[in-house]
Amino acid sequence: MKKVGIIGGSGFIGSYITKIFLEENFKVKVSATNISKKEKYQHLKNLKHAENLQISPLNVEDIEAIAEFIEGCEILIHCGTPFKLDVEDVEKELFDPTVKGTNNFLQVIRESSSLNKVVFVASVAAYNTAFPFPVEGKSTDHLYTEEDVPSLDTNDSPYAQAKYHADQAVRKFIKDHPELGFEIVSVSPVAVMGKPLSNREDSTSVGLQHLFKNKLAPNPFLEMLYEQDVEFAMVDVNDVAESIFRAAVLKGNHGKNYLISSDSWKVSDIVLMLNNKRPKGKSHMVYSNKLASQELGVVFKPSQVPLHQFS
Repeated sequence: MKKVGIIGGSGFIGSYITKIFLEENFKVKVSATNISKKEKYQHLKNLKHAENLQISPLNVEDIEAIAEFIEGCEILIHCGTPFKLDVEDVEKELFDPTVKGTNNFLQVIRESSSLNKVVFVASVAAYNTAFPFPVEGKSTDHLYTEEDVPSLDTNDSPYAQAKYHADQAVRKFIKDHPELGFEIVSVSPVAVMGKPLSNREDSTSVGLQHLFKNKLAPNPFLEMLYEQDVEFAMVDVNDVAESIFRAAVLKGNHGKNYLISSDSWKVSDIVLMLNNKRPKGKSHMVYSNKLASQELGVVFKPSQVPLHQFS
């Protein structure tokens, strides 16, 4: 059996990634920041073929621990960076695990003898740190593709900036090391929606859906989203996991970075759909999924599907 290591494999997106690899008869090794907190990953043991699952402790800032984790893995998925909007210590909570962790990871994988493929789960924020707003100077009708030059605005959220810098580190690493013995691919999802596989309460994606469904605004950022009726590009969490799996097993896509997206809706319509009501407006595409559809063969579901499943 082939072996895949999934850093962050018990989170909202990571759980679905773990699920699909288990279903495809892989041995799956999932990282745990704190192995003693079984409630973080216990739900994975209820998945089909969980007998092929291994939970291992990992600190992404520890180079030796990363090397030990990836030993023997043919495929490696890195989706272990935190998704946080409200933080007290930006460096410690975001930039260290996201940017420093990515650089440590890149340093270690260069020496690996077992790897065939590495997939980084980036973010739409790596292309546009202003998400869900457009890049400054671009119209609201602009269709973003992989050909767009990634945009950084230092006034945007620290989370988005951290994802941008981590993605830039991966791009530079690929450019600086043309003779790698394995392939590296990135996927950049927009806002990921759907029903979680666990009862964990630390998922920002799940929390955002809960806030939208109940039209709650615990901070000025959420208040602004409702007041301006901001448009959100969304994607089904199942489609994200499938995209990652296909990017991992497909050969010949080294250096690619796929935008993973479905359609976009105004917040007011998202609220309605999360409450099983018909939207009043219309959706349209803001971030193209053409490359992922063509090369990975993913058929992206409309955003209404995961929103109705969550409700």
